[in-house]
Amino acid sequence: MDKDPKRNNLIEVAEVFLKLGCTAFGGPAVHIAMMEKEIVTKRNWMTKEHFLDLVGATNLIPGPNSTEMTMHCGQEHAGFRGLLVAGICFIIPAVLITGVIAWSYSEYGALPDVQPFVYGIKPAIIAVIIFLMIGLGKKALKSVDLGIIGLASGILVLMGVSEIVVLFGAGFAGILWFMLKRKGGRKIKCFTPMILFSIGSVSNLKILWIFLKIGSILYGSGYVLFAFLDDALVSKGLLSKQQLIDAIAVGQFTPGPVFSSATFIGWQIGGIKGAIAATVGIFLPSFVFVKLLNPLIPLLRRSAVMSDFLDAVNITSVAIILAVIIEMGKETLLDWKSILIAVVSFAVVFFNKDINTAFVILGGSILGYLLTFL
Repeated sequence: MDKDPKRNNLIEVAEVFLKLGCTAFGGPAVHIAMMEKEIVTKRNWMTKEHFLDLVGATNLIPGPNSTEMTMHCGQEHAGFRGLLVAGICFIIPAVLITGVIAWSYSEYGALPDVQPFVYGIKPAIIAVIIFLMIGLGKKALKSVDLGIIGLASGILVLMGVSEIVVLFGAGFAGILWFMLKRKGGRKIKCFTPMILFSIGSVSNLKILWIFLKIGSILYGSGYVLFAFLDDALVSKGLLSKQQLIDAIAVGQFTPGPVFSSATFIGWQIGGIKGAIAATVGIFLPSFVFVKLLNPLIPLLRRSAVMSDFLDAVNITSVAIILAVIIEMGKETLLDWKSILIAVVSFAVVFFNKDINTAFVILGGSILGYLLTFL
């Protein structure tokens, strides 16, 4: 008989998210898809419905979505220590890899040539996300009404409307839509924590404050991060445009959170101490936000009105991920080789549902490298 289940839960959290931190390539959409398979399908830590609630709630707060999802899952399985361990284990591999690349870049002024391998990763990622999102989509699609909200949300995102505007708009549309079918709902109080940071002065302290501010207010993808960093660093002469472009590229082709780009940037500005300051700054707000939000999610689900809000946000979150897939497909599936990799990858995960998706992505990378010789 297990004498210390809490300790075992914590070890399990560390193992799961360290593995994901080392193998989860491709950005938040695929990270969340891989988490769903590990946590819901394989380990049964929670239901798909609750996982979807966490995805929806995560999209409503600033910061890196998939990193915040690891913290939610860690909190659910092992309490506050699980939150800390999950987040740190997911972040650390990316930060260490990015730190090595940042040191090499500062010494030699160039990134390693990984393009032949990245060529095959992207189609494989698209196939993995499509397959894993089918299950979540089925759970999120509870009614025709929600289907209409999800479809409209996906179209708006593809038209260029801000994802966070669509998410909140869909949530409130869900409340209004379903309140029309009910005689009334209970009044609720909703508190949204807002943390504002001022930019400090000088060297590494300044780096810390800059990234604390960005981590506290940033919604969206790596492209939004690019815009924030361009304004905060490039326009003020702290970083060159090429260094920023290379930093975002590093975040894209290393495993784990894309926000590890901050480690690369901090190193270019202030060496290893600058890298530590930037990394702590951009990720620390997420730990705070998740700790504040996680206990509220069951309360929101028990509220009739806010339950409708979460349902609408959940279907919209899935729609946004599918919209991201469409955009990725338009940029990636440009020739027969990339289409072949996507089809083969989808077939592998469809007929081998227990396979670790990291192997599918690795296989896509190798196949992409081999096909470049044709």
